[in-house]
Amino acid sequence: MLDRLAALDAEHAKALAGGGPTYTARHRARGKLLARERVELLIDPDAPFLELSPLAAWGSPHPVGASVVTGLGVVEGVECVIVAHDPTVRGGATNPWTLRKILRAHGIAYANRLPLISLVESGGADLDSQKEIFIPGGAVFRDLTRLSAARIPTVAVVFGTATAGGAYVPGMSDHTVMIDGRSKVFLGGPPLVRMATGEESDDESLGGAAMHARVSGLADHFADDEPDALRRARRIVARLNHRKAHPDPPPAPPPLHPADGLLDIVPEDLRTPFDPREVITRIVDGSAYDEFKPLYGPSLVTAWARLHGYPLGVLANAQGVLTGTESEKAAHFIQLANQRDIPLLFLHNTTGYMVGKEYEQGGIIKQGALMINAVANSTVPHLSVLLGASYGAGHYGMCGRAFDPRFLFAWPSARSAVMGPRQLAGVLSLVARASAQGRGEPYDEEADGALRAVVEGRVEAESLPVFLSGLLYDDGVIDPRDTRTVLGICLSAIHTAPVEGARGGFGVFRM
Repeated sequence: MLDRLAALDAEHAKALAGGGPTYTARHRARGKLLARERVELLIDPDAPFLELSPLAAWGSPHPVGASVVTGLGVVEGVECVIVAHDPTVRGGATNPWTLRKILRAHGIAYANRLPLISLVESGGADLDSQKEIFIPGGAVFRDLTRLSAARIPTVAVVFGTATAGGAYVPGMSDHTVMIDGRSKVFLGGPPLVRMATGEESDDESLGGAAMHARVSGLADHFADDEPDALRRARRIVARLNHRKAHPDPPPAPPPLHPADGLLDIVPEDLRTPFDPREVITRIVDGSAYDEFKPLYGPSLVTAWARLHGYPLGVLANAQGVLTGTESEKAAHFIQLANQRDIPLLFLHNTTGYMVGKEYEQGGIIKQGALMINAVANSTVPHLSVLLGASYGAGHYGMCGRAFDPRFLFAWPSARSAVMGPRQLAGVLSLVARASAQGRGEPYDEEADGALRAVVEGRVEAESLPVFLSGLLYDDGVIDPRDTRTVLGICLSAIHTAPVEGARGGFGVFRM
């Protein structure tokens, strides 16, 4: 696990490097702060910043991190979602992964009723990939207006150029801060205006901060420099009168067992089972939990606990496979959590629902559907952490990304795919063998072995958490030792919005 974490740190370093030393030096030479430095000055002293999706765009032609920093931070005591463009990467231009990452941040702000602060310095769309950005990119504007309509505050601080689509972020935010001599906000810059209308203009008269503060009215606050702009943003948040739906709980006792023990719980070979109770005791308050139906459906642990003082229902895979009894147990437990307005935490280590004649005849499809129905229609907040395997429909039943958990993280040991690499390669081999037999042709065993090796390698690579995190299928790959802290930050953010369970809103449970 330590080796995996070291490799993960190397990938995170690529995101931290932004556009590299040349563009970083050029940015600093202009007297500007880097994106993460702006975030650090914005949030409260010594407050944590939970960066989200830092590996976005990993494995793509675009830089790791997708030229934007997003995360949860505390500003003047208020938990906020922060989006900060990184202008050292192609001027902060938006590529397809930037767009996905920003929209994910907007979704988190909306679901949890968290104020959104945008630290803007963007040249708009990366024109090389405009075909992938223009149509879906309108969702950024839609989100800003919907957040405002839902009475969720939006604040924009403009540090440099905000052109074309980028201009609508300050234009559609509730509060806008611009910096004298720095901020440039216009739909079309001087070259475009000259081409479109023949008009000659300069940056300042066309979209400078002074013009927007005195003439257009787009700037609500006129700052002297970057630190002053961030100070003004903090004061805006201080005056929002934004209140959490639930009070913060009192201080909670830490787990009795050290977090270092989380490093060696998940075995190298994910086919080897492990006891998830060893994880639960290292993340919940006082290592105390009350198990629900411990003797029924033993391959799924269900338990009530508290984490940083917040009540929590935990569902954790024990032996990997889910049978009908585990599915029924899960559905019952999820209904109880909704009755009591208790958030749910899903700890994944599942190969999926059990297959075979006995289980098919016993109704595994309708039993699995029972669990998936309960997860899909549950309205209490869900958190998911992929510890080990998360394969097949078991990934869905344990509230994978498609089921909209409020937050989803992975350990470096996690793997997720339609099935395990060896099983998938074996299935393809059996299909090919049957096809050859049906045609009356001899089967090439040597080619079969080569094919299986290629498929296993490809599926293994595509199952890795860094690959999936690059696709934004999670909110980050985390050090197991940080699990309690990360979940605590998320639970606090979640309780800014009302936590309410489903009131008879489940679909038809097929019996």
